[in-house]
Amino acid sequence: MPLNFRFAIISDLHIALPHTIWDSGDRFHLVELSIPALESVLASLQALELDFLLIPGDLTQHGEPENHAWLAKRLAQLPYPVYVVPGNHDIIEQQPTPQSIGADDFLAHYQLFGYADTNYPYYVRNVLPGVTLIGLNSIAFDQTGKQLPRGRLDAKQLNWLEETLATVTNRTHTDSTKDIVLVMLHHNVLEHLPGQAQHGMGQRYMLENASELLTLLEQARVPLIFTGHLHVQDIAHHQGIHHQNLYEITTGSLVSYPHPYRVLRFEQDDSGRSQLTVETERVSTVPGWNALQHLSREWMGDRSFHFMHRFLTLPPLSLSPAEATSLAPSLRYFWADIASGDPDFDFSHFPDPARQYLDPFSSGDRTTGQAIDNNTILMWDTPLGLTHLAQKNRKVE
Repeated sequence: MPLNFRFAIISDLHIALPHTIWDSGDRFHLVELSIPALESVLASLQALELDFLLIPGDLTQHGEPENHAWLAKRLAQLPYPVYVVPGNHDIIEQQPTPQSIGADDFLAHYQLFGYADTNYPYYVRNVLPGVTLIGLNSIAFDQTGKQLPRGRLDAKQLNWLEETLATVTNRTHTDSTKDIVLVMLHHNVLEHLPGQAQHGMGQRYMLENASELLTLLEQARVPLIFTGHLHVQDIAHHQGIHHQNLYEITTGSLVSYPHPYRVLRFEQDDSGRSQLTVETERVSTVPGWNALQHLSREWMGDRSFHFMHRFLTLPPLSLSPAEATSLAPSLRYFWADIASGDPDFDFSHFPDPARQYLDPFSSGDRTTGQAIDNNTILMWDTPLGLTHLAQKNRKVE
């Protein structure tokens, strides 16, 4: 039977009960809105008859036991299955502390959301007939149990993944079709910003051994990865061996401008031709924040100077502090526009080399120039997993 299913993505919830909220001063995200924003989204999703919901990490503000407990209880009330993976804010240290849960506690909290019947922080689930979801754990710790600054999949997990992909991709149904395989993890696998893997501020959002993961996914012809962590709306493309295409869809944070979530529909015809329609929605109001989009963008702009100053002075641009001080005010909304997806910048008035460095941050497909980060249709011209993945743009409303 041709596949036809609908699912949603909400990322980086940073759930914080009021008594747990603490303020770091310059934070971009509004954890004060985490619970009302989530309730707003869940109310909107209620009428959509979803087949499942994906949450790619940063479920809580900072791993607090009461915040994990609240979220697990709330997700258990939903009428559709939910699948989660841990983010860097969910398991701060490998062992529990008075302030945060440990790695084993995460599995216990979220048994209903992917981790049933597993003793490992990763899983494989047949979420629908013909649809397999693999949830990976990209949170790594040093020998003392402290979280490492970058994501990583250890050798044991990579070996498990290789065996799992071999089993899933070799499985053939009675109609000679194979499962579509979806992969979810917290850290970015592909670059979502120019030079992200080399920049000191961008590389920490990426999987340190992304190339090892990509090799396995290419061999298995996996077409889609879902990530979070970066707090931006972006769809990145990778063409691997045998010219097959892989897309990574990263979703911005629910508590950070523009407070997005995604609704996706996968459709397949009798010949096996498939398409994934990606639509982005945004939370526009919560109690006390009726003009949330405007106020949140200004919140981010008000806190942008030091962020942009550091961005400009670090390699590879390496401007002097004086040059960065001069340019940073003009970049007040730079990160807000990046986070919103499909940014269209004009840096013609900037001096070189700043202009040359910043110009590539304008978005759109690198070959067609089409806006694809928020609303798009990804089309497979041939049966899923074979040769060519085409892309059709949808107008952004």
